[in-house]
Amino acid sequence: MTTAMHEPERFRSPEYLAVIEQKDSSDRLQIPDACLRQMRQEAERGYPHEICGLLTGTMNASGWLVCDVRPVANLNHERAADRFELDPAGYQAIDRELRGSGTEIIGVYHSHPDCPPRPSPTDLGSAWEGFAYPIISVYQGKSHDVRCWTINEEHSRFAAVEIVEHTAHE
Repeated sequence: MTTAMHEPERFRSPEYLAVIEQKDSSDRLQIPDACLRQMRQEAERGYPHEICGLLTGTMNASGWLVCDVRPVANLNHERAADRFELDPAGYQAIDRELRGSGTEIIGVYHSHPDCPPRPSPTDLGSAWEGFAYPIISVYQGKSHDVRCWTINEEHSRFAAVEIVEHTAHE
């Protein structure tokens, strides 16, 4: 028996609903099952706080091809239960490491403890154009759902992105 996840009232507020585009993106996030599993496990280990990290890979006409996920420290200790601040030193170290490798940072993932995997106004305020934003919902310590988002062309809302999970051999 699966327990339904409680949705905090703020996720139904006009401010939260306004950050979601009505039309889904045509882009897709292609991700190895091992990477998706790693993100879920990190989110469960970090519960009840938000965790965050980077997606590395490449981009093509259909979206993002994830090669690896790299955890990065959440520097927001004051509100770690509902906010994250990606450590810029962690970002820069991974960016330097990838130079010349043919892969790059293509997205940022984070968790939502006891909340749905939908972006918040705070997420919109820190989103970068061209990045994929998977959000892992963790309910009572267990990974519940993963949804991916990208910022729309006007940089005003998030559009849902299809997640295509595959084995590393495909």
